[in-house]
Amino acid sequence: MIYCFSGTGNTLAVASRLAELTGEKVRCFTPEELRSPSEVMLDTDGGDDLRIIWAFPTYSWGIPPVVAGVMKKCHLSDSAVKATHIMLTTCGDDMAYTDRQWRRIMHSRGLTAAGAYAVKMPNTYVCMKGFNVDTPETAQRKLNAMPGAVEAIAESIRNGGADILIRLGWSWIKSRIIYPWFCKFAMSPRPFHSTDGCIGCGVCARSCPMGNITMTSGSESRPRWGDACAMCLRCYHICPRHAVAYGKTTAGKGQWQQELKSFTR
Repeated sequence: MIYCFSGTGNTLAVASRLAELTGEKVRCFTPEELRSPSEVMLDTDGGDDLRIIWAFPTYSWGIPPVVAGVMKKCHLSDSAVKATHIMLTTCGDDMAYTDRQWRRIMHSRGLTAAGAYAVKMPNTYVCMKGFNVDTPETAQRKLNAMPGAVEAIAESIRNGGADILIRLGWSWIKSRIIYPWFCKFAMSPRPFHSTDGCIGCGVCARSCPMGNITMTSGSESRPRWGDACAMCLRCYHICPRHAVAYGKTTAGKGQWQQELKSFTR
């Protein structure tokens, strides 16, 4: 069973491809589960292979806090306790020590942490100076390489092979210093707002994986952000009018929409 959290669709695309190769089922966490992780029940899919794959994006060189919350607080069926647990993460360029953070959580719960795997996908983080989506050429190059990377991961899972990681330099600083700072100081939803281009279509609210966005009433309905934000930026990237902004930091920056179609409803 693949339990998946995906903000902009990149992780879901990778998890779905892996599921095709391994015969797993993919289940995305619901907004209710992400908001109340202690009420989540994890189970295997009932097949012969007792295996749970945690699929999530890397945020600032670590596990998204909402996903870490589920890992730490969820309830586990007997088969989930006995299962082999595997990590599958997507990252723009570098996962740093995300795998070590995941293993610490698994070990703290007495679970068997087996392989850890990473796949490079197009960058989507745009909320700080110097960060933007990839150029179309770079994004396409990553997408072209993804199928082969997932095939290698599937082969490693089947044969109990070595981890497949994407780790550049300064990993300790990135995951042990910058990541905690990011979680504490750079994940507030307060800077989110709609610009004059907003037409009140509500796509951002309907698509939010946390159910954190509501639409104001009246003739000029506009999105309003609550406090339960995963900082996944789906609302920013999915907006058909590019009318979602994060303070002034997203001005002039691009959107990543290729993998978002499955979230539009």
